[in-house]
Amino acid sequence: MPAALTYLAIMLAVIVVWFLLLKRPVYEAVLISFLILLTITDTWGSVLGYIDTGLKTSLLYSMTAFCAMSILLTKTKVIDSAIAVILALLGRVTGGAGYVSVVASSFMGALSGSGPGNVMATGSITIPAMKRSGFPAELAANIESNASYLGNMIPPSGNITAALGALTGMAAYGEGFITQAEFWIVLWGCSLWFILQRLIMVFAFCKYYHVAPMSKDELPSLKETFQKGWQGLLLPLIILLPFVLDYFFKSSFFTERLGADGAKYMSSSLLIFIGGLASIYAVLIAKDKKQVTPNAIARMFADGIKTIAPAIGVCVIGYMIGAMFTDLGVTDEMLSFMEGLNMGKLGIVVFICLITCLLGMVIPGSSLVVIFGPVFITILAAKGVHPTLAAAMLPCICGVMCGITPPLGLGMYAGMSLAESEFGPTFRNNLWWVAAQFVMEVIVLMGFLPILGL
Repeated sequence: MPAALTYLAIMLAVIVVWFLLLKRPVYEAVLISFLILLTITDTWGSVLGYIDTGLKTSLLYSMTAFCAMSILLTKTKVIDSAIAVILALLGRVTGGAGYVSVVASSFMGALSGSGPGNVMATGSITIPAMKRSGFPAELAANIESNASYLGNMIPPSGNITAALGALTGMAAYGEGFITQAEFWIVLWGCSLWFILQRLIMVFAFCKYYHVAPMSKDELPSLKETFQKGWQGLLLPLIILLPFVLDYFFKSSFFTERLGADGAKYMSSSLLIFIGGLASIYAVLIAKDKKQVTPNAIARMFADGIKTIAPAIGVCVIGYMIGAMFTDLGVTDEMLSFMEGLNMGKLGIVVFICLITCLLGMVIPGSSLVVIFGPVFITILAAKGVHPTLAAAMLPCICGVMCGITPPLGLGMYAGMSLAESEFGPTFRNNLWWVAAQFVMEVIVLMGFLPILGL
């Protein structure tokens, strides 16, 4: 067995034992696996260099900014108005509650950064509405959980920065290979196909179960919801517009006025700048001003540190493991091993999608992106997959699949609790969603569909 596979097997075994069996936090499991690998490979002399690599990655600070923003948006509920508008628009059609769940939960999942948390927040509205429309309980649970976890691959989800770091941190590409705005456009291009796939599945299930439209009594007035919450509808514009402008006008406008270096640094600062700007706007439009006093915000972030710290800790340690793997030549050895299997492009794509599906059953998606991202990008690019597409799909094949596949598919369990559905029927119905997700991953990575930005 190649040494690279041995290292990966050791790390996986440690994480399984520590995280799944002993029920300890995943950042502890990743740290312990890092320490064990340092000992086995006798690389303790380089540990300070690995730590330096993990801490100096600028994308970590962007991730922190957006995690903080997600806490603020979730606690103040400033985007509830957006959900109400979507409900007023789509609730009137047959199966409208299911379509609302897909659209609203995908949007909310991208902002909140928490799959299970988003299921509980948005699902408290959409799941009862779906059940009253005739959706079986297990189907309502799975529609909501699958839509919520789709947010993991939609900017500004925290997994996005980890995927970009996996690409630009590689020597073959580097930070000048692609800007954050260009990367976001590609991610939106990929996400649109997965949103469409879920909408089509909702349509098919509605036909199968003869689902009805929502009751008119349950539908909010579009005029009233817009009047009350129009300010919240501007929040997506504040977050997304700067990246769209940077993508389309970087060469013709920003570079001419700021110079090449100025345009480059403006692009690289967008992630931190936009997270802070959106947070300030959320504070200004919050209905309950008692929630956004300095003391209340401080308590909000103090409570939310339990959410931020583990995610950031896993990423820091993941970057350290990545640096160690680079020194040990793990990527090159994995590539040689894959090439020795004599698989073509389709075989490699299916193989990696299967690996991430299986690993995602026991390892959180963000950890997979940080630790294995450079390896997967290198292998896929060697077989003809565009490296930007390979990186953009990392949050999908790792984060989304991790969230919907038991036993780590926490979204399904959260949906079950709200829908009051039984495990057996919910699990069997969930297999349809997992299979469709897998097929879509292969189709997109194979380049069978046009992707915005590529």
